[in-house]
Amino acid sequence: MAPRASWTGYLRLSLVTIPVRLYNAVSSTSKVSLNQLHKDCNVRLRQQMVCPEHGKVEKEDIVKGYEFEKDRYIVVDDADLQKIKLETTKTIDLIQFVDAKEVDAIYFDTPYYVAPDGPVAEEGFRILREALRLANKIAIGQVVISNREHIVAIQPQDKGLVLNTLHYAEEVRNAASYFEDIKTAEVQKPQLDLAQQLVNSLAGSFEPAKFKDRYQDALLEVIKGKIAGSEPVIAQKAEMGKVINLMDALKQSLAQSISQKKPPADSVKVPAAKKQKKVKNA
Repeated sequence: MAPRASWTGYLRLSLVTIPVRLYNAVSSTSKVSLNQLHKDCNVRLRQQMVCPEHGKVEKEDIVKGYEFEKDRYIVVDDADLQKIKLETTKTIDLIQFVDAKEVDAIYFDTPYYVAPDGPVAEEGFRILREALRLANKIAIGQVVISNREHIVAIQPQDKGLVLNTLHYAEEVRNAASYFEDIKTAEVQKPQLDLAQQLVNSLAGSFEPAKFKDRYQDALLEVIKGKIAGSEPVIAQKAEMGKVINLMDALKQSLAQSISQKKPPADSVKVPAAKKQKKVKNA
């Protein structure tokens, strides 16, 4: 049974409307969160809103504002926000379809699983899903959720769809300013060949389950140890190897990668020696 949907509404493509449900694809509940405590009594601290001039401020006396100059604010109240409130139509309007490779991963924000809302919606849902799959396209649309309009990208996954909200262009920083100091120089072919061999030797399918959050696991062990009254495990700092010539480093890395892929000697099965037939005396 599917968990509770975080949003229900419609996928609309021209005159076609498909009832759908959205489910949060990522959960943060498994992450360990630490609270701030009073050092002397271990009681959890509560945050208070404080005005530098008047001290503690009650909740009903707090308003929102925008800093238009240094230390100068204009108050924006609920009445102002109501004027720009967007209509929540509960509809994801699909606007265009683009090649899957065209959407840069940097634009992806929050993922949701999309499923049909009931058996009646399944036929249209399946048709849209398979059309996207066969065309290798991503559907781009817009939806209003919690008074904010989001751009979304929708693509097939397994028997359903995955919707990602996208960052707006003005939210994404231009990469050029971060890369402008990197010099343009010719790549040496021998080094490039070795690097390609190293990449190919480590190529494989992406299996997320193979990767573990080591910090999370170690923090849990520390917490369990302290609850049990034992000393927490102290993490050892990894030592960096000597800096060596790039070509030598590539050769050593490639050799190490190849050796790690070879099965150990004792795991190689040696065929049993054939028994010699006894020759009967005439």
